[in-house]
Formats: sequence, C-alpha cells, structure tokens
Amino acid sequence: MNPTLRNVLAVLVGAVVCIVLNGLLLEVLMSLNPPPDGFDPNKLDTFGLLRAKHLMNAFAAHALPTVFGGLLAALIAARRHRAMSIIVGVLHLVGGIIAAARIPAPFWFIALDLVMAYLPMAWLGWKLSRKPV
Repeated sequence: MNPTLRNVLAVLVGAVVCIVLNGLLLEVLMSLNPPPDGFDPNKLDTFGLLRAKHLMNAFAAHALPTVFGGLLAALIAARRHRAMSIIVGVLHLVGGIIAAARIPAPFWFIALDLVMAYLPMAWLGWKLSRKPV
C-alpha cells in the first residue's frame, strides 16, 4: 500500500476509534458513577450540578480513547508514527475545544482536560506502540 495512503488511513482509524470509544466509555462511566438527580445532558443549566467525581468521567472518556487512537495510528502508519499519533490527538483536541466552548464546566476541569487528555495521551499511545519516530 502507498505509504501516504497508509498514513491517512492510520489517522482516520485512530480518529474514528477516539470518537466511538469516547461515547461508549462516557456512557459506561456514567452508569458506574451516575450524575446527580436533576442533571440533564440536554440542558446546559444543569451542568452546574456536576461535581469533580462526575467530571472525571469526562476526563477519562477523553484521555483513554486518545491513548488507544494514538496507539492504533502508530501501529498502522507506514512511517512518521509519532506524527500520526499526534495528529489523532490534535483532531480529538479540536473536539475537546469545541465541547469546552459549548458546555459549561469549571476552569480547572477545562484546563486539565485540554492540557492533559489529548496531546500527552496521543504521545503515550505512540510510546506504547514502540514504533520509531
């Protein structure tokens, strides 16, 4: 397979995996650690009911899929494995920035999420792949 096409495929697979796992993991974590009574994800004014333990569901649902998406991108890529992982992290970060702009959350959570859940986790995915730069 053409190396450029393979790298594009690696990024697409990694990004799709991030999106799918994000939704699935958030659903599972919210069932294990349910939001408080009165919370409705369709009503932005109820987001103030969430506490740190609930926000950690979202953090985990952003960070863990990014590790896995970055890992897959590195494993599939023909070359520039680290770059393909980081591109997946950047794409997921863009989604995180859009969500942070739309969903009310405490500043500490937005900062933690945007700084730690995407690019460092994509880099970790690359490191776990044991592929060269």
